[in-house]
Amino acid sequence: MTAYRLALAFGLALTTSIAHAQAPAGKVTVVTSFSKDVTDPFKKAFEKAVPGVTLEVQNRNTNAGVKYLEETKANNQVDLFWASAPDAFEVLKGKKLLAAYKPKATGIPDKIGSYPINDPAGFYSGFAASGYGIMWNDRYAKAKKLPEPKDWQDLAGPAFYDHVSIASPARSGTTHLTVETILQGEGWEKGWRTLKAMAGNFNAITDRSFGVPEAVNSGQVGVGIVIDFFAFSAQASGFPVKFVYPTVTTVVPANVGIVTNAPNKAAAEAFVEFLLSLAGQEVLLEPGIRRLPVNPAVYAKAGADYPNPFTDPRFQKMIGFDVDKSEARTGVVDTLFDQLISFQLDALKGVTKVLHEVDAALAKKPNPQAKALADEVRALIAAMPVSEAQGSSPELRGAFTGAKEKGARQAEIESQWASFARDSYAKAKAKADEALKAAR
Repeated sequence: MTAYRLALAFGLALTTSIAHAQAPAGKVTVVTSFSKDVTDPFKKAFEKAVPGVTLEVQNRNTNAGVKYLEETKANNQVDLFWASAPDAFEVLKGKKLLAAYKPKATGIPDKIGSYPINDPAGFYSGFAASGYGIMWNDRYAKAKKLPEPKDWQDLAGPAFYDHVSIASPARSGTTHLTVETILQGEGWEKGWRTLKAMAGNFNAITDRSFGVPEAVNSGQVGVGIVIDFFAFSAQASGFPVKFVYPTVTTVVPANVGIVTNAPNKAAAEAFVEFLLSLAGQEVLLEPGIRRLPVNPAVYAKAGADYPNPFTDPRFQKMIGFDVDKSEARTGVVDTLFDQLISFQLDALKGVTKVLHEVDAALAKKPNPQAKALADEVRALIAAMPVSEAQGSSPELRGAFTGAKEKGARQAEIESQWASFARDSYAKAKAKADEALKAAR
């Protein structure tokens, strides 16, 4: 018997032993940010593996799910929290909303890339991994003569104007991780410069992360900034899409955790064990899911073109993600993105469009005055109302805790940042118009 078959037999025996030894039964409720494309196959496989237990799925985006558990903790009716963003689990752990549990499943390494798979204290476990990058519709790209992007900075080029989509990080935990990865990988100032340069080419900013790949798949937009499995599952479903991991990206685990005072703790534990068993890990390979298993043995059943973070050197070069930094400044980063980009998108796109025209004119006929003005425009667009030190300060972070007494302070800060963005982009637009006039 091969090592893989031995492991598979052990995993199945483990699942069976859970079902009979602890005799879980009844309803187990999970709050998750995952779409039905992910939850339905797992529900079907889990209920078959553990007879007598029914999985009830409550779909909420990551931030809404965290708030829901906070608001209902006095009368908790949820057994599990299941989502991609590791910093959300750190928030729940810090608020004592997760119960420690050490899974019995074996064969899972300590790290994936440079990132720990499980919480060392046992409050949540990684069950899959994902990286962040760029997805595009190849048919759309060829029709619009778009080059194949390789890095984030490519999306700031004039060819991509009005062809790029992203979800709001304030409403998508995976997009927050993407934004935070760029900020950590490039540094605060350069990272925001990159984000705002790309944003000048955005066609749309969606409310949910899966709205981006849906638009790319259908050809409503050409390019999307997404978590990798959106592209992999689309490819497996026959959509004409491609995907690339940029130079600055990371791979982190998606997690599951048992909620404090879970009504059906035995069934919750059984679900965690199933996710980590070989049978559960194999569900990740299904065409509609296509996530990266955390058990290396499962890749033996994946295709040769299936990314393997345990053997692919690309994953070893990805940046080390600081989850504590991300968790601490989530409110600051997400609000900055909305106030400087989401809510000012028309103004940002307006000045970017003129700047592209200036660059095109300068390529045909150099003009030192126009070039100097264009540099000033870029500096105005890139300018930030707060430094990284200020953004990470306890005083500023405290304004975004969600407490009622902080509401007025948060509104004041948001207003200041909005005014900063409006003024900066208005000045940039005036200088861009001046530069275009000089360049012509």
